[in-house]
Amino acid sequence: MNIIRALIVDDEELARQIVREMLLAHPEVEVVAECANGFEAVKALAELNPDLLFLDVQMPKLDGFEVLELAGPDVAVIFLTAYDQYALRAFEVHAVDYLLKPFDAARFDAALDRAKQRLGTKMPPPAELAAAARAPLQYLERVVVRDGSKVDIIPCERLDYAEAQDDYVMLRSQGKNYLKQETISNLEAALDPSRFVRIHRSYIVNIERVAKIEPYTKDSRVAVLGDGTKLPVSRSGYARLRELLGEG
Repeated sequence: MNIIRALIVDDEELARQIVREMLLAHPEVEVVAECANGFEAVKALAELNPDLLFLDVQMPKLDGFEVLELAGPDVAVIFLTAYDQYALRAFEVHAVDYLLKPFDAARFDAALDRAKQRLGTKMPPPAELAAAARAPLQYLERVVVRDGSKVDIIPCERLDYAEAQDDYVMLRSQGKNYLKQETISNLEAALDPSRFVRIHRSYIVNIERVAKIEPYTKDSRVAVLGDGTKLPVSRSGYARLRELLGEG
């Protein structure tokens, strides 16, 4: 019998206990750790590399989607959630297993069976799933970045700009660079378009950091930030920038 190593993440002790008790009927599943918050979960994921994750959505500090973003797409996930229409719709669209609290043993067993079938297959891109679960016009207030078992939280108002680097984005905030595995298009869709603008295929800038726009060549420009950083501005990016600045 192949042992499935599971991690239970929920800020409520009773909820963790219910999952643990329901797993008693499944000796093939070994609980390797329990976590009461998202920071503990990210550390445990990095150190224990479990096969299966029981993950609460609504948690303080880091919510379930932020944990999932930092976990990567290789772990099978069963979400534990109270009712949230957007989250449930996102789970259905992405064919993700979830348990709506309160749940019974039959529903638990069904979700576990489906999750077992997913073991070894990739989850949907976590950032896409998180974006789909957000209500319309609900934008990110912070960006989370994992560095080993450490988590950095960047409030969006402190984000200066983002630069595409293949399948990653480099985030610049308060003089430091952070690397996050996410496409720049996904990040753009998650940020408030009244505060952030895609000025180039490789750059998103916080409009409050732009001090001036200067010509660079005959057909191109650069955005000069308050700290002197210069970012390229494409023709379409310049049009978006002018519109956001009320100059369109």
